[in-house]
Amino acid sequence: MSPTPLYILGGAQTDFARNWTKEGLGLIDMLREVALAAAVDARVDPGAIEVVHVGNLAAELFAGQAHLGGLMATAVPELAGRPSMRHEAACASGSCAVLAAGADLQAGRYDLALVVGVELMRNVPANVGASHLGTAAWAGHEASGAEFPWPTLFAEIADAYAARYRLDPAHPGAFAAGAFANAARNPLAQARDWDFAPAAFTADDTANPPVAGRLRRTDCGRITDGAAAVVLASPAWMAEHGPDPAGAACVRGFGHRTDTLSLAAKLARTDEAAMFPQLAGAVADAYRRAGLRGAGEVDVAELHDCFSITGLVALEHLGVCGPGEAGRLVADGVFGPGGRLPVNPGGGLLALGHPVGATGVRMVLDAARQVTGRAGPIQVEGARTALTVNVGGSFTTVVTTIVGRGADA
Repeated sequence: MSPTPLYILGGAQTDFARNWTKEGLGLIDMLREVALAAAVDARVDPGAIEVVHVGNLAAELFAGQAHLGGLMATAVPELAGRPSMRHEAACASGSCAVLAAGADLQAGRYDLALVVGVELMRNVPANVGASHLGTAAWAGHEASGAEFPWPTLFAEIADAYAARYRLDPAHPGAFAAGAFANAARNPLAQARDWDFAPAAFTADDTANPPVAGRLRRTDCGRITDGAAAVVLASPAWMAEHGPDPAGAACVRGFGHRTDTLSLAAKLARTDEAAMFPQLAGAVADAYRRAGLRGAGEVDVAELHDCFSITGLVALEHLGVCGPGEAGRLVADGVFGPGGRLPVNPGGGLLALGHPVGATGVRMVLDAARQVTGRAGPIQVEGARTALTVNVGGSFTTVVTTIVGRGADA
């Protein structure tokens, strides 16, 4: 995207605590609600949208519905006749939709885009949902026979991390406790009113039962319904329609890298300085494209933490600390509210919620709100530059963005 800034006019997120199936609603209702709310927030007529990109993992499995580009035009008739397409990259589907929309705008094909991420997952039993999500792993080659494939695979990551650096059990617990404390301040978080005893973040088998390997209940993200949307504009659109680009949020840089599906192959690279070099590379690409020297110039981060170990690993690939050091810094409050780099002020995937296709879009939306002072009760004071890190699969697809203000682009 960079050096041409990509402006974020506004957006919307559904309440991630909602169970849409219990309300008698489905994918089309989610798409309609979030798209119209995003248009209102961006102060644009839905009919002015020139192109639509939808991020989603598994609507075919959860809802029996493919062709979400067409469903988008069905949900919002003003979009009929507009080009619309769907993107799938596991948990990074939403971020890939953002990148595709940005490429459209910066290529000059269109000047105003709507990006929507959506996932309906609470309409099936937990074990069925887990099986559907497991299709983002290497089918027939990993987590075979596991009732919950992703906890099983990320438990392997936790074991590999512990073998490399050692892993104090208190550190994932501290990360998870921080996520739920942040979510309590977020009116759209899935876990905003959940109540935990202190022992729920410890190795207490009763208060925090094991799920897979080292991972316990509060280390694991929950099944979530939800949608998020952003309206993106080109510099040409801004020049003609406003608002003042200097005060608007914009994507200043990005990184996007993809590795093999095989987690075993990724973990076998013991000679690499970084546990996941594709993640380190994507972060470095985003810094370079945004003209940043590193994490020291970032004020707030939205990090992928589908599991607590994911959050710790992601932190160590930002350049804020060395390998094996993130847990101690989490416990010391470095990444909490008021810390050196506040992380996931809205609760992250663990506690805000993780409707898979929506997560990458939600991250960009929250980053835009942070840098423009519109994040409400989860606002990080003085935030001007935000980083997002969205991970698909077992660190297979990685998408990062740097979001700032137009004046800094």
